Amino acid sequence: MSLEEDLEDLVSAEDFLTYFGVPFDQSVVHVNRLHILQRFHDYLSAIPLPEDETAQQARYVECLTRAYGDFVNSDAATEKVFKVFQQAGPQTVFVPVSSLRRDA
Repeated sequence: MSLEEDLEDLVSAEDFLTYFGVPFDQSVVHVNRLHILQRFHDYLSAIPLPEDETAQQARYVECLTRAYGDFVNSDAATEKVFKVFQQAGPQTVFVPVSSLRRDA
């Protein structure tokens, strides 16, 4: 099978890590699996992939190792992978009491 065909069968962070031979701690993956996969995708999207399949696989290993490593000593809130974590803190909004009254 080709690399592309193999990738179609991978569905979880554990699948990707195992397939590419990246050692991992299950407790890190359990808490951060979606963040790791999104970061992996972000890293891959930021670089051109070589034509050669062997070089592509090496690039995948490099990006996945880096993505997993981001969460070994950090957490999702610090890494801010998803948009919800990138938003500013809570916003204070003033709502006057008069706007809460219903006019009868």
